[in-house]
Amino acid sequence: MWNEFKQFISRGNVLDLAVAVVMGTAFGAIVNSLVNDIIMPIVGVILGGLDFTGLAIKVNEAAILYGSFIQAIINFLIIAGAMFFVVKGANSVMKQKEAAPAPPEPSAEEKLLTEIRDLLKQR
Repeated sequence: MWNEFKQFISRGNVLDLAVAVVMGTAFGAIVNSLVNDIIMPIVGVILGGLDFTGLAIKVNEAAILYGSFIQAIINFLIIAGAMFFVVKGANSVMKQKEAAPAPPEPSAEEKLLTEIRDLLKQR
């Protein structure tokens, strides 16, 4: 059972997924900081000093924090846009690799036949 577990962990897909999760978490923190610390204050100034984090509707003792929800939507849109451009860039690189396959090397027989053909054309 231990050997099976080691094989499972050492497979490329599991390691790729682990790296993706860690990178995604770090990227999410960067986007949250971008939205909370840069974008939303600018939007707030444009809208007359409005602070989105304080936007809420109070219903009795409960508070509906729709300002935080607006920030989460903006976070999502930025992450989705960034991922769109990353995937689009990766796809274009993959298409370039597929579009330019190296021509196969001719075999020795093909080389000889080509030389014979060229010699016959010269006559």
